[in-house]
Amino acid sequence: LNTVFAIQLCEYLTTVCRGGTQRPCYKTVYFHDASRRVTYEEAHLACRADGGHLVSIETEAEQGLIQKFIESLVASDGDFWIGLRRKKAEVDNSTDCQNLYAWTDGSSSKFRNWYVDEPSCGSEICVVMYHQPSAPPGVGGPYMFQWNDDRCNMKNNFICKYSLDVTTEPFNPVFPEEHHKKDANVTVKEAKGMLLAYILIPSIPVLLLLTVITAIFCFWIFAKRQVTLFCNK
Repeated sequence: LNTVFAIQLCEYLTTVCRGGTQRPCYKTVYFHDASRRVTYEEAHLACRADGGHLVSIETEAEQGLIQKFIESLVASDGDFWIGLRRKKAEVDNSTDCQNLYAWTDGSSSKFRNWYVDEPSCGSEICVVMYHQPSAPPGVGGPYMFQWNDDRCNMKNNFICKYSLDVTTEPFNPVFPEEHHKKDANVTVKEAKGMLLAYILIPSIPVLLLLTVITAIFCFWIFAKRQVTLFCNK
């Protein structure tokens, strides 16, 4: 997948700015087709190409806001990449590895929403927000919207965030189905116009003939009345 076009190719995309036009803004990018989902690096590059970063979630209130965005998608199972990543790429099995995670947009926020026993460290370096509506609760309760460290080459949905000083315009992607609908509408309109032309053009001589016959008939009636009036005199 070309990361520059990852956002345009998404199946469901919402753009929301806190307080209407006030920044920051967010774009939640969800792919119903799991084969079109992207790795952490691809998601990161897509957000950067669009003028943002993978989302940093800095407060509990912001966590709740992101949850509402995702809930509004009515999406099926599929986690979302967020902008948290371990600084050290090598395997780290120490229990202190969670202190090595930082936001890729430079945020210094220490807010975390890890699922129980996460992060598990090891080779899982990048972070997702769980979104598995069909999964039963685990030992730590429901998984939904909790954070989990994952392998960076896994394929997921993602969320971009745009800072206060970055202007972002909402995408209006046109998907193949919409192209077909538009083409179909044009075709129907053209077909109607052609049908009208096919009906009217051959009908012109017939219409002229009917007009002439009607005029002759009216003239004959008028003349007959004149003759009747003359004879009665």
